[in-house]
Amino acid sequence: MPESVDTIEGWYAFHDFRRVDWARWHASPKDARSALLADLVQWTAAWEQKDRDRQAGFGSYQMLGHKADLLFLYFAPRLETLAEAEAHFRSAAWAGLLNPVWSYVSVVEMSQYLAKGASVENSSYLQGRLYPAVPQTRYLVFYPMSKRRLLDDNWYMLTTEERRELMKSHGLIGHRHRSRVTQIITGSQGLDDWEWGVTLFADDPVAFKKIVYEMRFDEATARFGEFGPFYTGIRLDSQGIARWF
Repeated sequence: MPESVDTIEGWYAFHDFRRVDWARWHASPKDARSALLADLVQWTAAWEQKDRDRQAGFGSYQMLGHKADLLFLYFAPRLETLAEAEAHFRSAAWAGLLNPVWSYVSVVEMSQYLAKGASVENSSYLQGRLYPAVPQTRYLVFYPMSKRRLLDDNWYMLTTEERRELMKSHGLIGHRHRSRVTQIITGSQGLDDWEWGVTLFADDPVAFKKIVYEMRFDEATARFGEFGPFYTGIRLDSQGIARWF
């Protein structure tokens, strides 16, 4: 049987996509809207402080298109912390205003091969990769993906060396784009419907198109890549949310 890849896990990740009940928002009295918005801004600011203090990772985004209005992106050491954040949306004064439309649960991961034998405790590089602060870039793209399991194109029937060789060119593409695009890769086998989540951050949205398009020509992607929906967002900090509403 082919060997599985040994991975190192970091913080858990939760992509929480929300849709605003605009009819309820516009039907609410002005004073009530102001109070709800102030509470949401305060809560978002508290998570931003956790990100700055390196207790967790957090970012909020205005989403483009019909799939969602907002994304709240969390990284935390424990699943319970993420569950508490989700539960807050059900108990806060603005519960029902921001309704869930999709979510994704995963955990930051890195293969032992990429870690090259270094220990997490002694490597600031590994700590930065496994316990990420959310990049302060203007734009975000997120998509889930899996590896194909179809006849001769079955990723999980390849040997370790075959998979490693295929991923070399895949990694080189990401390396070429590293000055423009930051990637956070999370694993979701056993946690959600897909196998990985890919979150890309950049200050130029065209950079997303460039890296994803180039990846399509890579054999690891062309033969074995299965992709879910793509979500595109624009960064909104706590004060940005106040202006957005």
